[in-house]
Amino acid sequence: MASGNSMPGPVCLIENSDQKLVVNQEALAILSAIQQPVVVVAIVGLYRTGKSYLMNKLAGKNTGFSMGSTVQRHTKGIWMWCLPHPKKSDHTLVLLDTEGLGDTQKGDNQNDCWIFALAVLLSSTFIYNSMRIINQYAMDQLHYVTKLTDLIKAKSSPEQSEVDDSANFVGFFPNFVWALRDFSLVLEVNGQRITADEYLENSLRLKKGMDQETKTFNEPRLCIRTYFPKRKCFIFEQPAEMKNLSKLETMEDSDLSPEFVKQVSQFTSYIFKHSDVKTLSGGIKVNGPRLQHLVLTYVNAITNGELPCMENAVLALAQIENSAAVQKAIAHYEQQVEQKVHLPTETLQELLVLHRATEREAVELFMKNSFNDVDQRFQKELWAQLEAKRDELIRKNMDMSLDRCSALLRDIFAPLEEEVKQGAFSKSGGYHLFLQKKQELEKQYRQVPGKGVQAEEILKKYFESKEVVADTLLKTDQSLTEKEKQIEMEQIKAEAAEATARELEEMQKKHELLLEQQEKSYQEHVRQLVEKMEQEREQLKEEHEKILFLKLQEKEQLLMEGFQKESSKLQQQLEKMRKKWQYPMCTIL
Repeated sequence: MASGNSMPGPVCLIENSDQKLVVNQEALAILSAIQQPVVVVAIVGLYRTGKSYLMNKLAGKNTGFSMGSTVQRHTKGIWMWCLPHPKKSDHTLVLLDTEGLGDTQKGDNQNDCWIFALAVLLSSTFIYNSMRIINQYAMDQLHYVTKLTDLIKAKSSPEQSEVDDSANFVGFFPNFVWALRDFSLVLEVNGQRITADEYLENSLRLKKGMDQETKTFNEPRLCIRTYFPKRKCFIFEQPAEMKNLSKLETMEDSDLSPEFVKQVSQFTSYIFKHSDVKTLSGGIKVNGPRLQHLVLTYVNAITNGELPCMENAVLALAQIENSAAVQKAIAHYEQQVEQKVHLPTETLQELLVLHRATEREAVELFMKNSFNDVDQRFQKELWAQLEAKRDELIRKNMDMSLDRCSALLRDIFAPLEEEVKQGAFSKSGGYHLFLQKKQELEKQYRQVPGKGVQAEEILKKYFESKEVVADTLLKTDQSLTEKEKQIEMEQIKAEAAEATARELEEMQKKHELLLEQQEKSYQEHVRQLVEKMEQEREQLKEEHEKILFLKLQEKEQLLMEGFQKESSKLQQQLEKMRKKWQYPMCTIL
């Protein structure tokens, strides 16, 4: 893939071959390399209505997506073109061109429904391209929108959707843009000029009545209003004379209708400015790898005869990314320990302070890269791994200290041991001479820095291993009386008992220190978790408020159009939503 997330031309993302949807691995590899947030613009519509021309214009090109010049459909499946976003730095624009809907040669139109549903699921802006005017025929051709709830699930279980499933769709469905081609009417109602947006809204007005004809009239309009509350309409006059339309991609702007060129420019400017980053529940911004996952998840569900589920897709994505977040946090911990912690440390507390600082960074990194961690499963896993890393670090610190102290003792006391072997102290007064040299060497040992946490323990064990030597020298020293020898032996026992007491006290202090540091780590961990959960809680609240606002607009529109009963019914749904969407304080671990 070229630098800057720019592809020289489109590639097939989802192949539609023999009524089967197959994901193209080359396209997935391209998406996996895009780490920037993606703005995904998809276009659907009947075949041979000029969809690809508009998408090429969004790519800043005349050619790219196949346009064709015959009545036969050209684009099969969904094609993808990734480009640097022209208006948003550090963002990638992903254009999705879909095969023409309603081709009579296909016979079974089930795959048309899936192509339509996938375009909705994957995009942040959804363009519906049609010809000439918005009338009942145009609405009938948009019957795919009425099947969305049969093709897509918002929640994994019926219980979760009991309030109003459309509310779950509204929050994360794309913005809707209707592109009306070869428009030749005057935008005027009752002698008053209206905008293209007003023309769309007038076309979406409902009729009163309970007969089948009225229901058929209202159904697609109601679906568009319900699932796509943010709507925009663009009209395009015929770009050139009929005989030249087949050569559109080779024509310069100067060869086209000036009004058409202007309309295309306004369309592209709007898309670039108002198309948002693809976002999932929880405010999760989609990048290339996340879009790759969504494509695989949705297509696999369809292939397996299941309905694509928005919630399941987010949960599966969370599993993948939270697992990766744990590994990233552990890798950061190991890297920082390698760089900052110089073993052996002089005290256990010094080591634990370094551990806690590095642990805090690791947890912060996990929080930054994780989302939707149900029951804090992955955070608990991280906590367990960090505890194991701490224990491993403590053991390594002790082992390195042991090795260094043992080597140091061998170097320092080797001459004394050699003198003992040569019998230098096996004489009258030899015992006190041995003690004097031993104390001098002990002082030398203590003055050496960098021995670590095992310095006293190893020294004690070394002296214990030489007690037989000292005892022998004491018993054979002829200059000492039996009473003096007895006093010396009592002194040795007292010193040993005192050393044992100090050792026990030191062990107790280490144990208390570990517990104290563990509690501090836990409290810090909880603090970071509460902060993360509060952020997610606020995000969820913001999402729900947005949905409530959109549903309230829908209710007011129904009331304004005189649908009192439908407006009251929607008000009841709003009340149910408010009661269901409560925001309790988070529960910790």
